[in-house]
Amino acid sequence: MSKENEYREIFLAEAVESHEELNRLITELEKKPDDNKPVDAIFRITHTLKGNASGMGFKTIADFAHVVEDIFSAIREKKLALDEQIFSSLFKSIDVLGDLIHSVKTGAKVQYRGIKTKLEVILKSLKEGEQSAPEDNEEANSNTDPSTKDHSITTVSNQNRIAPSDHAANTVQKESMSEPEPEENAKIIFSDHVQVPVRKLDNLLNLVGELVIERDRIIGLNAENMGGNEYSRLNRISSDLQYSVMDVRLVQVSFLFNKFHRIVRDTANQENKSVSLTLKGTETEIDRNILQIISDSLIHLIRNAIGHGIESIVDRKNAGKPAEGHLTLKAISESDAVIIDVSDDGRGVDAQKIREKAIQKGILTEAEAKNFSDDDIVLMIFEPGFSTADNISEISGRGVGMDVVKKALDSIGGTISINTHKGVGTTFSLRIPASMAVKGTLLFELKNITYAIPLSYTEAVLSIHKKDIYKVSNGLVTSHLGKTIPLVFLKDIFELSYANLVNESKILHKTYDRTSAEKALNIVIVSYNSRVMGIAVDKLLQQKEIVEKPLSKPFDNSKMINGVTILGNGHVCPVLNVATLFNLIFIRNYTNKKN
Repeated sequence: MSKENEYREIFLAEAVESHEELNRLITELEKKPDDNKPVDAIFRITHTLKGNASGMGFKTIADFAHVVEDIFSAIREKKLALDEQIFSSLFKSIDVLGDLIHSVKTGAKVQYRGIKTKLEVILKSLKEGEQSAPEDNEEANSNTDPSTKDHSITTVSNQNRIAPSDHAANTVQKESMSEPEPEENAKIIFSDHVQVPVRKLDNLLNLVGELVIERDRIIGLNAENMGGNEYSRLNRISSDLQYSVMDVRLVQVSFLFNKFHRIVRDTANQENKSVSLTLKGTETEIDRNILQIISDSLIHLIRNAIGHGIESIVDRKNAGKPAEGHLTLKAISESDAVIIDVSDDGRGVDAQKIREKAIQKGILTEAEAKNFSDDDIVLMIFEPGFSTADNISEISGRGVGMDVVKKALDSIGGTISINTHKGVGTTFSLRIPASMAVKGTLLFELKNITYAIPLSYTEAVLSIHKKDIYKVSNGLVTSHLGKTIPLVFLKDIFELSYANLVNESKILHKTYDRTSAEKALNIVIVSYNSRVMGIAVDKLLQQKEIVEKPLSKPFDNSKMINGVTILGNGHVCPVLNVATLFNLIFIRNYTNKKN
């Protein structure tokens, strides 16, 4: 990569971070218009952004940031009063500034002249007012901070372009020319932090994964010809390297959480509701790629909580609640996972309304619906297209529901659960892996092939006999911890296509019917989205941390296999897709009930 492109990536990383901070600060300022701290912070950020953009030759961004900087200079000097119309223009200008930054990467055309002209008219009217009152103007000039003067470079040739950090240093040098000369023994101080593009970390992690797989293969092939500690140093160093690279990829969830202040503000205004947001556990760390994958899911949950959960101001007052609704976004670390809770103090999920929708859609009969607990009924909101919205709006009712959230979590081996109380509120809990690089698994054998099942889904392993299993309709059940749970022989699932499993009856009885009463059966108890199931396999092996690789074409459409890894013996080990297994079994149940 050329130096110019590298500087461009650094600029974009800094600019995107600056824009996110501007969104947070402007939302904070709207709540406390008399607070000078957000105003000063926004002024400093736009001033720096203007200089960095100018140094890179992005004149449109520099000019636009300059106008926004001047607006906030006027605000902090008390020349411009903040009101609803001004805030509307400020929010719009920050949105446009974000679009301009994004266009550096995408090349998209951004309509910015309208809001820029509007801000310039405001500044011009302020200037004309100063000219009509020279005494006031003189006093204002005497109080102006010299650091607010514009030292940005307006034109920079390709040969003389400098990195944003170099430009910042150059600007500081210009601004301090009138100060005393530094001592001769002054030292240049370097930052302890460097910015690295994510693609470089992804490539490094991929190489480390390949190294770990090759290490296990070599150790496995030479196990019989070496002592127990022959490769212990190689094993330790490669493992330390792997976890060090994983640690570099971790970011605090505040990186994502801080974006939601603006989202909550905009969604609440759109719904004509009053909603506040509290963030907890923002220092919790998680893999950046995972955070990116779940970002849309969290946006959907938050918008859903405001649109569906939190009542209108009138309804809240009638229910004896504060007029302002409250959202809480909380993250906590738990072993090798992160739990993210999205909580609201709204009306709660109406289980009876979901029952009625399930009957209306033909998923359940009236008799079956009565036998389902409220907890089981509520889980139906994750079914594709299942919505209880009566009216179509920008927030809900467009046929895109919670199934989108569930699919995103399935793709990374995460789960979601619901805790809701009518009239009190709802909490959606997302359990997601802290990292996708290394996955703890349980190895098992089926028809002489070794498979892996993620430990995040594994509850227990059992050894039972045929007499402990019972036929029920077209399936099988057994008992675990005093509860009746469904059970499947994985061999039956793998021998049939998805369509056959849904339509053909008695399929799940085949291996059971051929099994002798005396044979001990190996069962893995797995859980997914508050449901529990037993899986019968041929042989249980061991727990092992693996580096999972995605399936390549044409095998990437396999429903039951999520990915593969390479074992120490060099054999390919498929990783079972537990989410698909659960969905397949329950879709079959629903289909049979409808038929």
